[in-house]
Amino acid sequence: MPAIKTTKPVAVGDKAPGFSAADETGRAWSLKALRGKTVVLYFYPKDKTPGCTTEACDFRDRYDAFVKKGARIFGVSPDTAKSHAGFKAKHGLPFPLLVDEDKEICRAYGVWKEKSLYGRTFMGVERSTFVIGKDGRLVEVLRKVSVTGHAEAVLEAV
Repeated sequence: MPAIKTTKPVAVGDKAPGFSAADETGRAWSLKALRGKTVVLYFYPKDKTPGCTTEACDFRDRYDAFVKKGARIFGVSPDTAKSHAGFKAKHGLPFPLLVDEDKEICRAYGVWKEKSLYGRTFMGVERSTFVIGKDGRLVEVLRKVSVTGHAEAVLEAV
């Protein structure tokens, strides 16, 4: 289920790149089907890692506040459905985790980037969050985010 490709980085006011993806249960989701709802799409590098766990749990802990504002939260990473299912169960995450093994959604949103760690260069997910308005346009774009306080900042942007 490929996403629409973009040629320039997406920015506030742009139409959000469309996507179709399955979650950890195999349920299919698409941006088109979510039209009319506020969508929080947060991209994270890897299930079960310290920073990603903290970020997911912060979104979990504020989930009711997001729901009260009418927002749907979706986590996205290149991990498998099996990995997502274990991560979600272990931490009681109440929102879907979208499988992006082919990195099409990551590429469409411009978060599949060259990274470096300890002098080694590799491709990976740049931790980023996109708030998509009911009209399908981006209302907030947060890139290279710090885990601490991030979910609270996103909640304020919704």
